[in-house]
Amino acid sequence: MIKGFSDIFRIPELKKRVLFTLGIIAAYRLGASIPIPGIDAIALRGFFQAQSGTIFGFLDMFSGGALKRLSVFSLGIMPYINASIIMSLLQTVIPYLERLSKEGELGRKKIIQISRYSTVLLAFIQSFGLTFWMQSIEGPTGPVVRSPNLRFQFIAVITMVTGTIFVMWLGEQISEKGIGNGISLIIFAGIVGRLPAAVKNVFSLLRHNEISLFGILFLIALVLVITGAVVLVEQAQRKIPVQYAKRVIGRKIYGGQSTYLPLKVDQSGVIAVIFAVSIMVFPQTLKQFFPNVKIMETVSGWLSYGSLTYNILYASLIIFFCYFYTAITFNPQDIADNMKKWGGYIPGIRPGAPTAEYIDRILTRITLGGAIFIVIIAILPFYFQAVLKAPFFFGGTALLIAVGVALDTMGQIESHLIMRHYEGFMKKSRIKGRYFNIRTK
Repeated sequence: MIKGFSDIFRIPELKKRVLFTLGIIAAYRLGASIPIPGIDAIALRGFFQAQSGTIFGFLDMFSGGALKRLSVFSLGIMPYINASIIMSLLQTVIPYLERLSKEGELGRKKIIQISRYSTVLLAFIQSFGLTFWMQSIEGPTGPVVRSPNLRFQFIAVITMVTGTIFVMWLGEQISEKGIGNGISLIIFAGIVGRLPAAVKNVFSLLRHNEISLFGILFLIALVLVITGAVVLVEQAQRKIPVQYAKRVIGRKIYGGQSTYLPLKVDQSGVIAVIFAVSIMVFPQTLKQFFPNVKIMETVSGWLSYGSLTYNILYASLIIFFCYFYTAITFNPQDIADNMKKWGGYIPGIRPGAPTAEYIDRILTRITLGGAIFIVIIAILPFYFQAVLKAPFFFGGTALLIAVGVALDTMGQIESHLIMRHYEGFMKKSRIKGRYFNIRTK
């Protein structure tokens, strides 16, 4: 593996892409630490320390700590993800968007352009609500906003919207000129950037006798086991045997070989989790617009972070988006038609519609297993905090996203190495990366 990493810098093009990606991530981390003008940093820090186990701490994870600082990147990439969710759903109900999705590269570019405009609109709405929320919160040392007025609101909204557009542009640059998918790597950088603070928090708990040394060792072992399980499921495949009949073309004989159709247990990867999170934070966003509306307070109370209703709805959304993403990215009928066209068939299954039904039945079953696994991993932090008093970083959504994106990026790097006749990271196996399919270029 060490040799595989050293080979990266022996290939000029790959080296350039990796260094470019690291530079963009560094620029993002720098912007995430620049606060919006007019913010009392001390009061803000005290407020978020008191909110570490709530929905605000959860949202801060996705912004890489930018929300905790109310920085220029406070909204992060979430408006773009929300716009992508809306566009994906609308493609199934609006004929025009459905036609665009079937027009190949040109149609895809038009959909992405509409998503960008939608991102700007959502960023304005979310930044407007966040600005009003800023002016209403109090820290231990006083109000977070020093001078709440129209001037501050205007500056804050323009700053956050511009920051979101810039983050979206950074993601596009990584996807186009770097390595990996830009949007996923930006989220990954934000999560990993919180790791030193999480480790420091663990030792602080140990120093104040709030957690025992045995508890820390058990926590580390648990994280390693969960990480291994995530890697195992992310790489797991259901291999359907496929046989190709012999065909005579001219004087040559083609086909006759046996192969398999790989179906991933978790087709959606971390996308289902991110989509579910985007939906779950929506009621909290509406509450900022209507702070005195009773029904909004009631709904927000039902969906308070970590509550039973929150976990049930969160799990249901994850399962739904696992199936939804699989349905829009994998068409069993197309696979069956292509197999029939090239003389392929599944032993014991007739070509055509029966093959499509067989593949769809298997895909439905393994997707359910993968979705249940993701749900279990996603809700673990609630019990870590309740029983072990562990930092939010360990386990759950953060770990699932970090491992998934790391596997995807390593898979792409390994593809570059193998294409240029270098060994991959592992001699006996290959990393089966999954492209984080929120496209930006």
